[in-house]
Amino acid sequence: MKKHIYFLISFVLILLDQISKYIIRIQVPNFHSIAVIGNFFKITHLQNTGAAFSLSFGSLLLNKIIFLTVTLLVLIVFIILLWKSNSKFNSLIYSLIIAGATGNFIDRLTMGSVTDFLDFDFPDFIIQRWPVFNLADSTIVIAMALLIYGEFFINNKNDSKEDK
Repeated sequence: MKKHIYFLISFVLILLDQISKYIIRIQVPNFHSIAVIGNFFKITHLQNTGAAFSLSFGSLLLNKIIFLTVTLLVLIVFIILLWKSNSKFNSLIYSLIIAGATGNFIDRLTMGSVTDFLDFDFPDFIIQRWPVFNLADSTIVIAMALLIYGEFFINNKNDSKEDK
């Protein structure tokens, strides 16, 4: 299987993530919102020094050190997994995770925070308002959804064939 395709997918997604964040940083002042679809979808520029859902260790320096270190380790693991994978499905998942982790790693390394801007208001039965996120976060969420799908539907199907 040609691995370069999956690394190319990661590269293109990282590029799109970084371009979108750059445009937001130069066009939308921090903490400002632009309504796109009423209150449902806004472009809201935030600089997140924490992790997912703005989780934080309370110190900007500690956040940066821990998040960069963990991300670097995650990247190493998923690059190795991608390199060794014989599954197109898993390779796609790994390339999405690599793209998302790298996109946010670049932000954290160069600016000390991650640029978030996608702001959705889902029905209140989920939470009051969904945390603002970016394209890199989206690739990781999509990868996790595919991973769960693969575990429940693809691997179970393969297990059923082996049982017969």
